[in-house]
Amino acid sequence: MTDSKSLESMTVDTQADTTLAAAASVSLLQTVADPVRWAVLQQLAQGPACVCNLQEHVPVQGNLLSYHLKVLREAGLVTTSRRGRWVDYALAGDALARLHAALPGLPAPGRVRP
Repeated sequence: MTDSKSLESMTVDTQADTTLAAAASVSLLQTVADPVRWAVLQQLAQGPACVCNLQEHVPVQGNLLSYHLKVLREAGLVTTSRRGRWVDYALAGDALARLHAALPGLPAPGRVRP
């Protein structure tokens, strides 16, 4: 039999986990809410690109584009790979699934709502 103190502890732990997950979701959604970052993600959804290619489609100064790419990398939405002197950027393999999971009230991809 479970005593009431351990049941309360489990409830508090579950609430803390839910709060942390919600904070992570909000943070991820705030990251992509910026118009420049959204434009970068739209370009990368078409395939990997180097900064010079991204600058053709995202009209911001190079240093500002680099900053936004860094924010997207730190959020785990964008990955990089070196090609000689060039750095190519691409959407992370799980970026779309993570963004989908961050939205409230949606079932996880591949699952049907009961």
